[in-house]
Amino acid sequence: MQRSSSCMLVGLIVIGTVAWADWASPQAGPSAAKATRVITLGTLAGPNPNPHQAQSSNLLIVNDNFYVVDAGDGVARRLAKAGVRIREIGTIFLTHLHDDHTSGLVPLMSVVWDQNRVKPIKVYGPPRTEELVKAAAQYLTIGAEIRMADGGRSVPIAQVLLGHDVGAGVIYQDENVKVTAVENSHFDFHSGPAAGRHKSYSYRFETPDRVIVFTGDTGASDAVAELAKGADLLVTESNSFDDRMQIMMKSGQWQAMTPVQQAGIERQSNQGHMTPEMLGDLATRAGVKTVVLSHLTFRRDGDYAQRAEEVKKYFSGQVVVAKDLMEF
Repeated sequence: MQRSSSCMLVGLIVIGTVAWADWASPQAGPSAAKATRVITLGTLAGPNPNPHQAQSSNLLIVNDNFYVVDAGDGVARRLAKAGVRIREIGTIFLTHLHDDHTSGLVPLMSVVWDQNRVKPIKVYGPPRTEELVKAAAQYLTIGAEIRMADGGRSVPIAQVLLGHDVGAGVIYQDENVKVTAVENSHFDFHSGPAAGRHKSYSYRFETPDRVIVFTGDTGASDAVAELAKGADLLVTESNSFDDRMQIMMKSGQWQAMTPVQQAGIERQSNQGHMTPEMLGDLATRAGVKTVVLSHLTFRRDGDYAQRAEEVKKYFSGQVVVAKDLMEF
């Protein structure tokens, strides 16, 4: 009995020592909490859904604080899969208002509020972001009223959801990040009444230990190249008109279009997005360390290696093809 007690005591001491060592290690201690992490939540370009990928969304984690960049379809499910405390999501940035970057915003905000968050959920983005968030709140109001009648929620959802239209320059700053926006060229090809009406931004996040740039959707852009100077990580769109046309032909959408509409899609793909050459040139001019290819046009085989190789012809740094829930 005495021997058994001694063994148990030794075991408890060993377990306690290991636990203390783990807690005190750089990986698990305070220094790890300060590290900047990026998770590519959704990597699919829209607008068509894909059962195996969520649409464009990213998560930046700094000092255990969460910042969501774009909120395409599936973002809430991806956050849940990543084990993120969704109730703590309170700062969201939209690069532009295409639905493959915003359609997951409503369910995300609903879930955050439904977990009884009473602090504001602030959404920053180009002009009409405030209008978009107000419309989302209106959509959610009926269901939220029922939830409040059910009990457990104390603040009307419209009081929690706040949209902010921002311009170029420093648009947000706290103790963890400074966020700078520039207008990119995603909508430069627009003509007629739409010309100049819609804005698309790229964002630079400066944290205590890293600089991360999210291009959003853009064509070639001197402003984005300047924004990305010296970035540790450039998370960028990667578009293919040929892949997109094949998808539309398979669904019958392409055949249903007029020649004028088909030309419009081709123009949007080739002028509002970047080719691998444009992307590699931008990364080289900016002197970034690593390029992460996201916003991927759907490929049935899921093989984007060739696209990365094309970028490498013009950029000597590291090029990585993102997948949903990859961490950088």
